[in-house]
Amino acid sequence: MLEAGASRYNLENKQRYTLGKKDKLKSRKAIEQLFKDGKSFSVFPFRVLYLEAPASGTPKNNLQTAFSVSKKHFKKAVDRNRIKRLMREAWRLQKNILADIINTSNKNFSVFIIYTGNESPAYELIFEKITVVIKRVLKIINETTVTNT
Repeated sequence: MLEAGASRYNLENKQRYTLGKKDKLKSRKAIEQLFKDGKSFSVFPFRVLYLEAPASGTPKNNLQTAFSVSKKHFKKAVDRNRIKRLMREAWRLQKNILADIINTSNKNFSVFIIYTGNESPAYELIFEKITVVIKRVLKIINETTVTNT
């Protein structure tokens, strides 16, 4: 009986690595605003667009992400989908640090990651570069937090 309670306790405190519906940037309006008003930086093979906004009154996820792969370089949908799947997996496993910091600040943050390379990448490269992207976004968030206070 004690073991069941102990395992439930561990599950409640354990950090979950999920990328659910609320974590995805799907609103056409939000994506258009991101491309219009957002800022960007590049970490080869990615171009990252981001937009920081004050949190609205509606309780929704503060960090939303979208992924894209160029049809110009990858004609087959199978190839594009594979790269997006790798990008989502790498993001899912590493986004919790970023999500925690954004949730503590009173902001909404949208990120759009575009794969700009022209060769099909290995997962290790994607994982490594997504780590760099997350560190760069963290740095941007810390800079904006410091300048606003």
